[in-house]
Order: sequence, then C-alpha cells, then structure tokens
Amino acid sequence: MSGELAIYAAGAVCWRVGGSGSVKVLLVDRPGHNDISLPKGKVDPGETLPQTAVREVKEETGLSVVLGQPLGITRYALASGRTKIVHYWAAEVGAGTLRDTDFRPNDEISGLRWVGIEKAKRLLSYAHDVDIVEAFQAQLDAGVSSTYSVSVLRHAKAVSPGSWNGADAGRPLTPRGRAQAEAIVPTLSAFGVARINASDAVRCQQTVLPLSAAARTAVKAVPVLSQDAYEDGEGDLAAVAETRVRTARNAVVCSHGPVIPAFLAELALASGSPRGSYLSSAAILDTSAFSVVHLDSRTDGAGIVAVETYPPRA
Repeated sequence: MSGELAIYAAGAVCWRVGGSGSVKVLLVDRPGHNDISLPKGKVDPGETLPQTAVREVKEETGLSVVLGQPLGITRYALASGRTKIVHYWAAEVGAGTLRDTDFRPNDEISGLRWVGIEKAKRLLSYAHDVDIVEAFQAQLDAGVSSTYSVSVLRHAKAVSPGSWNGADAGRPLTPRGRAQAEAIVPTLSAFGVARINASDAVRCQQTVLPLSAAARTAVKAVPVLSQDAYEDGEGDLAAVAETRVRTARNAVVCSHGPVIPAFLAELALASGSPRGSYLSSAAILDTSAFSVVHLDSRTDGAGIVAVETYPPRA
C-alpha cells in the first residue's frame, strides 16, 4: 500500500436472502455526507484490507460478518486531490448474525436499508458503488452466491535444518516465526475459521496455535500434509482436498512449501475446477504467506470462484 496520494479503504456487499427468496443487499445512510453508500471505511495503521472490511462493517452496521469472494476495487479522486482505493468482498448475513446486530442510529450512520439489487443500484449515490453491486449481481447471474474458503498456509519461519540436530519434523519456529504466527490471525479470521488442518510437523503445529486460540477451533493434525509423507510418496492429499470440498466449511490448511502446489492441484480436481497458472501463482508462498481459495458452496457448483494471496506480515 504505497503512494502518498492514495487513501486505502475496504468494505463489503452484505447480502441475505429475503422472505420471498430474492437477494437483498445492505446500504447505509450517511447524514454527514448526505449520501447512501455501501459499508466501508479507511484502513487503520497496521491493518490488512480484509481486517478493515470486517471492522468497518461491524462499526457501521453492527453486523459481525465473515468475508466471502472478492468483488473488486474502486478508485476515485477526492476533493483534496488524493485518490481513494477501496477493496470489496461479498459477505453473506445469516439469520443469526442479523438477529445479533447491535446497530443504533448515530451521527455517522443514521439508518440501514435492506433492498433488492435493482433498487440498490438506483439508491446508491455513487457510480463506483453501483459498479461493485453490479459485480456481485454478475456472480449471482452466473449462479454463484454462497461461497466458502480454504486458506492454504505455509508454515512460519522455522529454525534452519543446519542448526537443528533432531528430526526435520521437530524443527520449531524462530522468534520471527512466532511473530509471523501471531500476525496472520486477523486476516485469516476475516475469512472465517471453522476447521484447521495442519501437518504434524512442529513448525506447522506452532504456526496455527495462535489462530486456533483466536478462533476457538482445535487443530487437527494431518500427517499426510507433512513434507516427510510427501517426499516418501505416502501422502494422500486427494483425501484431504475431498474432505474440505465435501464439508464446504471455511478452513485453514497449513503445510510445507513443496506440498502446497500438489494440494492446490488436488483441491482444484476435487472441486471440478480447471487447473492453470492461477494455481501455480497461489502456490508460490514465503513462510507464513497464504492463499485464500474461494469455492462455490453448491454441490454442483462452479468450483473455485477466486483466489487471493497474502504475503508475510512479519
């Protein structure tokens, strides 16, 4: 996020299925700006864009959301001459989330509007917001609505093999690696963490420990995700990928650099998705980097909808 003239922000198209079965999206009334907008806001120092999107939706609407597929980026000039760059995701709002909202009208947001897509396009004050709603509409027209994610994570920085006398699987994280393990938590949490699978190597188990605590989700050690199993030809990665697709829950899979390309290939195969250069790019990860793979939730769905890759934060 460079460029002194740029202001970065993030938000979401919050959506739900109405009583008639039609999709409703959420707009916010901003009296200070005298406009109707999508929920969004500026990145705070140290935040990642997904973290900002979740925080801003909560602050503006009272809704605690999990991000779905990315919807695009808008860029527009402000009166000050600076450029504002806003990243958006879809965010499905279930009945429980809607019931638990703590929104109260205030000076910043005077009201919330759940409206149909066509009405939203008429009500929104800015063309760039309409563009994002139309991107969401295009996905609905293609049959994609609900999605889930499989975040494929490379373990954090570990003690080097040359300075370790024990078995390779026993190498622990370095101090930098422990900082990386803490730093990944906010971004991965923004996409929801219902399951955590990790290689049984110490460095992978230690990498997901802070995430496990934050998500209150136990780590399932999966030996076939280990580098040793992969190099020995004993790792049934297809079974792990098939389980992730069959259960269709937001999950994090932590493994090793040599294993991740093969796992992503199996994930594409299990979900009926084409293989291509996008998978190769998603597999090139530094320590503690991860790729978020968004998949269609339908049994006969479109497979992989989008892939986002996030670099190390420490």
